[in-house]
Amino acid sequence: MRISGRQMIAGVAAAAFMLAAGSAMADTKKGYDAWMARDYPGAVAEWRPLADKGDADAQFDLGQAYKLGRGVPQDMRIAQSWFEKAAQQGHIQAQTMLGLILFQNGERERALPWIRRGAEAGDPRAQYVLGTAMFNGDLVQKDWVRAYALMSRAAAQGLPPAATNLQAMDQYIPLAQRQQGLALARQMEKGAQPTRVASAQPTPPRPNGAIQSTLPAPAPVRAAPAPVRAAPAPAAAAGGGWRVQLGAFGSPANARRAWDGLRARGGAFAGLQPVFAQAGAVTRLQAGPLPGRAAADRVCAAAKAAGSACFPVAP
Repeated sequence: MRISGRQMIAGVAAAAFMLAAGSAMADTKKGYDAWMARDYPGAVAEWRPLADKGDADAQFDLGQAYKLGRGVPQDMRIAQSWFEKAAQQGHIQAQTMLGLILFQNGERERALPWIRRGAEAGDPRAQYVLGTAMFNGDLVQKDWVRAYALMSRAAAQGLPPAATNLQAMDQYIPLAQRQQGLALARQMEKGAQPTRVASAQPTPPRPNGAIQSTLPAPAPVRAAPAPVRAAPAPAAAAGGGWRVQLGAFGSPANARRAWDGLRARGGAFAGLQPVFAQAGAVTRLQAGPLPGRAAADRVCAAAKAAGSACFPVAP
């Protein structure tokens, strides 16, 4: 939850580098055929000379080979370098993959432009990352309408964590904004070619014969922020056990800054203890203990008045 965006420009750089040369396409197709036959070294041998010459599809496919460790030793650093080469040429799948890798590695700001392109192109993983970021307002301006639209598109394309986040958003986003988000999601669906989550096996070739993304569905969850809803509290705290969750942040420092801002307001936050729960790449900010649901609701009312997301967490 700390990237943002929405713009994707499909064939801009790609148009400057046409892959229509018959011999190049033939060799790329040979690589795909070898890959489908599980001859991974043979596929890599076909793609590497094309990738070295600047073929964006071959660069993307070679990045996939290094990412999966098929035909070459698994090496995410080399995979990232090939994805970046293809991304710089306007290869949409490479742009999305590069953004997700950068995000997972903690380079959130650098990942932002690529995540935006992927989300606009219709990739559900990028939409999930960006939608969560825009809901929480972490490193991007909070925009609940667009967040709901992006999460709706990701959920519609079969990404389970997006469906979970969408249910959580229903609890906090006013009906009018949800309706605006659904209308925007319909516009997005018309304006972008959906990119469904791929299976672990290569999907049928594009017209130029290169393979599609082979990321298994769970991968975006590791790269993206944790769901907006809270996970069960680690343990019931003495004195009631209820807590409130005040957001999920890309770093412990951001979570502490958010808590310091809320604590400075006093009132409902006085006497509460923060809990910084690490969940993969994000830090969830919770506070408690509280004696019951009514007390948690009062704290959430104060948090929302201060512009913070909040929901109760039962013991």
